Amino acid sequence: MINILKIAIALIILGQLYAQAEEKKETYSWTLGYTPDESIIFSEPVKGKPLKLDCFFPENHLQGEAKPCIILFFGGGWTGGSTEQFYGFSKYFASRGIVAIAAEYRTQKSHKATPKNCVEDGREAIRYVRANAKELGIDPDKIIVGGGSAGGHVAAACAMCPKIDANPQSPISSIPNALMLFNPVYNNGEEGYGYSRVKEYWQDISPYHNIVAGLPPTIIFFGDNDKYVSVAVINAFQKKMEEQGNKSETYIYLDQAHGFFHISKGGRKMFEDVLTKADAFLVKNNYLTGDDHVLEWTAAAIENFKAQK
Repeated sequence: MINILKIAIALIILGQLYAQAEEKKETYSWTLGYTPDESIIFSEPVKGKPLKLDCFFPENHLQGEAKPCIILFFGGGWTGGSTEQFYGFSKYFASRGIVAIAAEYRTQKSHKATPKNCVEDGREAIRYVRANAKELGIDPDKIIVGGGSAGGHVAAACAMCPKIDANPQSPISSIPNALMLFNPVYNNGEEGYGYSRVKEYWQDISPYHNIVAGLPPTIIFFGDNDKYVSVAVINAFQKKMEEQGNKSETYIYLDQAHGFFHISKGGRKMFEDVLTKADAFLVKNNYLTGDDHVLEWTAAAIENFKAQK
């Protein structure tokens, strides 16, 4: 009886501590109050609305420059989602001298699209940016592509799944120069995510099953409580990347769930830590120079966001 009572008391205390931790978590809108500097139409599907690129430019940015560029795809299970998910991230990267783009793609809700269509649109977004590099002021050989969840899958598939391409004869490459993936659903086999929706072509669209040598440098962020991707799958992906000689960094955050990297979900500390590691990855791979200013930038962004209310 005494042992049971001790366990009960311990559970109560742990529950209280967890509740307190949740109360202290600073969460804000994932836009942090920011809006794009410019929105550009890059694709006009036969049916449904045109697809846009929401662009965030470095201060005093000019056409004809050759800045690195990051393209980020939103999450939503290939079903829905919004470019707003990456406005906060995009604004930070722009503050570091990178042209940052939150890109649309067709989804099931917006265009009755399939996962295959999502990847096809991802490729066309990359091609558009490369084809218009001079006007956008970017270096076409320094395009980082990333995204969260299904958007992370789209980004990874653009690098790893060459058979999913609506325009394979294009002379413009749709392959990223680097990858930045936030809890991507990158295993689409029977043991992975979304198999029932891609089973007719799952082997062609599953990044995990298309890992080869020569892939772009990659950084990946996960929580160990992700309900869509298990730690076993995460570790297996990292192992396969290493076995093929690819540069890959995977960070697994303790007690964090799907979407934790967003300041609206995981909170300020998670957002700052992920951004700090992402910045270091870009420095290491010669996309950025100097020290990050994540903490200072986030503090200022939050103050500005509060002042808008």
